[in-house]
Amino acid sequence: MLNTTSVTEFLLLGVTGIQELQPFLFVVFLTIYFISVAGNGAILMIVISDPRLHSPMYFFLGKLSCLDICYSSVTLPKMLQNFLSAHKAISFLGCISQLHFFHFLGSTEAMLLAVMAFDRFVAICKPLRYTVIMNTQLCTQMAITIWMIGFFHALLHSLMTSHLNFSGSNHIYHFFCDVKPLLKLACGNTELNQWLLSTVTGTIAMGPFFLTLLSYFYIITHLFFKTHSFSMLRKALSTCASHFMVVILLYAPVLFTYIHHASGTSMDQDRITAIMYTVVTPVLNPLIYTLRNKEVKGAFNRAIKRWLWPKEILKNSSEA
Repeated sequence: MLNTTSVTEFLLLGVTGIQELQPFLFVVFLTIYFISVAGNGAILMIVISDPRLHSPMYFFLGKLSCLDICYSSVTLPKMLQNFLSAHKAISFLGCISQLHFFHFLGSTEAMLLAVMAFDRFVAICKPLRYTVIMNTQLCTQMAITIWMIGFFHALLHSLMTSHLNFSGSNHIYHFFCDVKPLLKLACGNTELNQWLLSTVTGTIAMGPFFLTLLSYFYIITHLFFKTHSFSMLRKALSTCASHFMVVILLYAPVLFTYIHHASGTSMDQDRITAIMYTVVTPVLNPLIYTLRNKEVKGAFNRAIKRWLWPKEILKNSSEA
């Protein structure tokens, strides 16, 4: 049973209360959102259409791009609307839905990065068995599993939060609905919700992070003892650099928000870190993978040529 208290909507106070900055911030975040969707959409289409990228590594990269598009779409459209609106309201059901999809997609992305690290571990440490281990069936099963875990993790938070009693203030000092700002508004005992946030969400977030670090530890150890050429070691590690940069971009603000929060952080700090992992990270991911990955850049060049080639043929035929 959902909330039956007097609160039927919440007011999202947004990034800043300075009205003069609202139009400027609208343009900035609209540009970021467009770049994020275009960049991740381009990678997704390239991975699907280019046969040379039909491998486990790029299978998971396509899933990451899809997640980034959805992840930024959970918070940014509503934020953009509120920049131009005087009444920054969101319904109770809309708030719970936003909370659900935020945690669903965020936890799924964290687990996906761990799976991508495992893929790199198998590719580097067990190259002769790579195609046998990372077969299509296993990749599909891992993708489905992390999506299901992420969904039920988010469902736990959305159900538990929806049962809280909200009968006081409905002002959320954030630009989207998250568990912590809502717990500050709830009346009654929220210890169970706090425990779920720190324990379950902490495990979902930090578990994949430590598995990622473990994969890279084994990769570095394997290369250090098995590879006697520094150039080969550097070449092997460079294939992991893009993924590791994405991991750092995601987990740096997450660690600050969910671990450092125990010692107390202000709402302004929470909003800044939330902007990092909901806005900045999704727009940087495609740039990182295209600038550092030769195969992705080559696939982009081939796609551009395929797109331009028919136009050149039509142009030449019309001139003739």
